[in-house]
Amino acid sequence: MQMISLEKELKENSYPGRGIVIGRSADGTKAVTAYFIMGRSVNSRNRIFVEDGEGIRTQAFDPAKLTDPSLVIYAPVRVLGNKTIVTNGDQTDTIYEGMDHQLTFEQSLRSREFEPDAPNYTPRISGILHVEKGTYSYAMSILKSNNGNPAACNRYTFAYNNCVAGEGHFIHTYQCDGNPLPSFEGEPKLVAIPDEIDAFTELLWNSLNEDNKVSLFVRFIDIATGKYESRIVNKNH
Repeated sequence: MQMISLEKELKENSYPGRGIVIGRSADGTKAVTAYFIMGRSVNSRNRIFVEDGEGIRTQAFDPAKLTDPSLVIYAPVRVLGNKTIVTNGDQTDTIYEGMDHQLTFEQSLRSREFEPDAPNYTPRISGILHVEKGTYSYAMSILKSNNGNPAACNRYTFAYNNCVAGEGHFIHTYQCDGNPLPSFEGEPKLVAIPDEIDAFTELLWNSLNEDNKVSLFVRFIDIATGKYESRIVNKNH
C-alpha cells in the first residue's frame, strides 16, 4: 500500500466526517492516536471535547442549541488498563464493557452496527491501542451499511502488530461530502506519523476544512512507560 500525505488527504476533502488516526511515532518510542469530528448541522457543530478521567467526552458548547444529543454526545476516548479505546460514538462504552468482560475488540462490536441516521447510515469507526511492557499493537474497525442498504451491516476489522516506526493508518466515516453522504470504502489508509505531538496536532487541525471542523484530540503514549500526553483543540472556545 502506498503511503499518502495526511495533510493533502484532508485538505482535498471538505467533509471526511469523523476520523481516527493510529500509528507509531517516527522514532519508534510512542503509540500515537488522533480523533477529529466535523459537522454540517448546527447540532453537530455545537460541540467541544473536554477531558473525562483518562479519556475525553463531547459536550455541547451552547446547551441551549443542543437539539438531539443521541449521536453527538458520547465519550470518544476511554482507557481500560493498558488499552486505549477511540471511537466515533457510544460504542466506546460497548468496547470498554466487552473487553472488561474478556471479550475481544471484535467480539465487543458484534452487538453494534452503523448509526441509525437515514439516509446516511453513518459508519461506526473504532480503534484500540494496546501498549504493554514495551510492546505495541493496534486494531481498527468499521461497521457500515451494505452500500447504503440498512438491512445488512458489513463488519471489517484490521489488526496491526509489530507496528513500524513512522507509519500509521487513517480511517474516516465518509468518502467525501454529498447527500446522502457516501460511506468510507476500503482498508484504512497508510499515513506518516511524526515524532512531535504539537507539530502533528497543528498539521491535522490546519488541514481540516475550516467551515466544517469542530474538535481534535491527539495523544502520544510512551511505549516503554505507558505515560501519555494529550492535546485538545476546539473550534468553539
